[in-house]
Amino acid sequence: MFAATRAEALARLQDFIPASGKYSRERNHVFPYRHENVSRLSPAIRHRLLTEEEAAAAPLARYAPSTVEKFTQEIYWRRYWKSWLSLRPQVWDDYTTELAALESDLSSKTKERLQQVCAGDSGLAIMDLFTRELTETGYLHNHARMWWAGWWIHLEGLPWQLGADFFYRNLLDADPASNTLSWCWVAGLQTAGKTYLPRRSNLEKYLPAALLAEHHQGLELLENPQPRKIAESVAKPPLSRTQLKQSEPDSTVESLLLIHEEDLSPETSPITQFQISDIWVVANRDSWQERKDSSHKQQWLERALQDTLARTQQAFPKARVRENVSTLNAQLAREAGQFEQVLSLRPEVGPLASTFDHLREELPELDTRWHWLDREEDVALRTLATAGFFGFWKKLQTKNLLPQKSQATPHA
Repeated sequence: MFAATRAEALARLQDFIPASGKYSRERNHVFPYRHENVSRLSPAIRHRLLTEEEAAAAPLARYAPSTVEKFTQEIYWRRYWKSWLSLRPQVWDDYTTELAALESDLSSKTKERLQQVCAGDSGLAIMDLFTRELTETGYLHNHARMWWAGWWIHLEGLPWQLGADFFYRNLLDADPASNTLSWCWVAGLQTAGKTYLPRRSNLEKYLPAALLAEHHQGLELLENPQPRKIAESVAKPPLSRTQLKQSEPDSTVESLLLIHEEDLSPETSPITQFQISDIWVVANRDSWQERKDSSHKQQWLERALQDTLARTQQAFPKARVRENVSTLNAQLAREAGQFEQVLSLRPEVGPLASTFDHLREELPELDTRWHWLDREEDVALRTLATAGFFGFWKKLQTKNLLPQKSQATPHA
């Protein structure tokens, strides 16, 4: 159901182009397990089997930018959240600290309710259906995610951090930025005074009537939901990292390239400008297991990484490529230290970035030879996320940073 190779993602994108013209009108309608009104490309885009620009450019071969603007905006919400968090990495650090504290200090009553909710046995039938879909498939429609998060926070009264973690461990497309900050938004923390409440009338508008009739138990709880006060309103977190250290690798030196799960299309990246002698595709498996990521999420990542390994052998035919996807750990980093120069696309914030930070701290002798490379689009967009999304969107338009109709269709 969800493309796990670049070829599958490109094919899915082409299949979706005819439907992209009606995306604005139909995107909010939720059909669990089916999702014919949306592209279902979010896992591929999140891990960059496709780039955001490729996904946004493809419908322009058929439609005017205004016709598919809502689809383009939804893609660039991911870019916005990623840039916003990159400018404020302390928000991620605070979240992980709070999550660890919560997990070690839960009452027995809260633990019991958490188990019921996460098992799809809460008593609110439609939310239990969404829970089962999430844990069985690794996906939920965005509208269902908002309903579910609003119910978790404002009706169940459960900590938003635990809900964000549950989503992160199960969603194929969850990333540190869009997942964490979307939960903050639903809770009323991202935009002061604004919360998201799941209302029965809204579910009745966007879900099939027959489905809702079948899953009617507990719907009365959504008749008049009230926001739960999560915390006192506080000023927006400051921009604490406006500049990322720019690496200056030597283009004349043969380098080891480390490819990771945050960016699985090295052949479309600045990597191609350098002399690559060796390539390792690495998986952050220790982190997956420590966090208890779902089996379907780990399986999807393994398949996507294997596809990247195969494509890399074709894209860099002169490089030596390890036959298997390696686990990212200290031993691998020590082996990397034998190379004169190590290159990798930059993971900005999240578990993988933290793993790399720990490895560089553990092996300071490698630090001077380990260079982060940025995609040009990431550099251009990062500094624009200083306020809200629509200000960000306007800057994209003003600076002509959105894909244009003349851009070529991506290829495998």
